[in-house]
Amino acid sequence: MAPAKAEASQNVVRRPGRLRVLVLDDEPDTVITLLEILRDEGYDAKGFSHPMEAFKMLLDYDPDVVISDVAMPVMNGWDFARKVRQKMGDARPMLIAISGVYRKPSEKILATMAGYEFFLPKPCDPAQVLELVSRARGAGAS
Repeated sequence: MAPAKAEASQNVVRRPGRLRVLVLDDEPDTVITLLEILRDEGYDAKGFSHPMEAFKMLLDYDPDVVISDVAMPVMNGWDFARKVRQKMGDARPMLIAISGVYRKPSEKILATMAGYEFFLPKPCDPAQVLELVSRARGAGAS
């Protein structure tokens, strides 16, 4: 299944150096797996299992991309994305939603409304994740 592309701003502000990716998922195995995939490709990646921890680190880490689960306790991914957009604006970071629970078209629309630019179903295809992340670097994808 191809990733659902949101109509949100695609004006990612690029900067020199390694691309920074923040991963958020309440499942530690998902965080570990995504971190390994991203770091293996040379990205600077940090992972969190709790939305509030991730949000506290947001401004200090200043990620280019955030990959976030949607179905999480305490704060769902929709609320997390809204808070990120309120704090950092629309230009950065690129927000990628992932979910094994929410897959309906209406739920993808809610993700777009929250500020996500892309939506991937779990389990995520590593090639799709890397292709989307590479867009923030400006490398393009095929």
